[in-house]
Amino acid sequence: MKIIKLNAIDSTNSFLKNMVSKVVVDDFTVVVAKTQTKGRGQINSEWVVEEGKNLTFSVFSRFVGLNIREHKYLNFSVSLSVFQALKALRIPNLSVKWPNDILSGNKKIVGILIENTLKGNDLVSSVIGIGVNVNQASFPENLPNASSIKMILGKEFDLETLLESILMKLKDYFNLLEKKEYDLLEKAYLKVLYKKNVPTMFKNSQNTLFMGKIIGVSKSGNLQIELENETIQEFGLKEVSFATL
Repeated sequence: MKIIKLNAIDSTNSFLKNMVSKVVVDDFTVVVAKTQTKGRGQINSEWVVEEGKNLTFSVFSRFVGLNIREHKYLNFSVSLSVFQALKALRIPNLSVKWPNDILSGNKKIVGILIENTLKGNDLVSSVIGIGVNVNQASFPENLPNASSIKMILGKEFDLETLLESILMKLKDYFNLLEKKEYDLLEKAYLKVLYKKNVPTMFKNSQNTLFMGKIIGVSKSGNLQIELENETIQEFGLKEVSFATL
């Protein structure tokens, strides 16, 4: 494992993707930054962190024989890796909010961005960006649902130790992915999925409110919600959100 440490960078994902485009990069190369000036989340959203207080890193990984139709299992593997590393810290009420945010209660403490490279129908490599709010003590007012491990547990944690723990879990889960232990990964993911089987108010991309309950993730990786009339509807990224009343 090669770990590249940077003081400041626009985005660890962007840095690693640019590096991959220019030179041969070893599998499981990791780029860690003390701060990101243009950290990226899902669908061009921004990931905001305080310098030196949190974990912001990206991992490059190659895959063999992973069909694009099986990409959801990659997401399961990454989400579960971070979840399990944080569970060891005894953070209360941990869950995975689809597709891969990690929550404590209803507060977001981890964001994950997976950017894939395809060759034909195969997923050949990924750059996996992970941002963990660790020792930050406050967040801007426009991020009311953001929190940190320190804010939840009341003490600071060593960033290097936590990084090592997450990377170890990531290797373990990638081993399961390589062995195509898909049923095991799906059961583990669904077991910790936020609001699964809980009647909840949602909002679709047209801002229409509706009641339903999350029942799973489809073959294509979409969120499956059972509506009040017992039909099942699928939603892609940014097509549905939890309604705040």
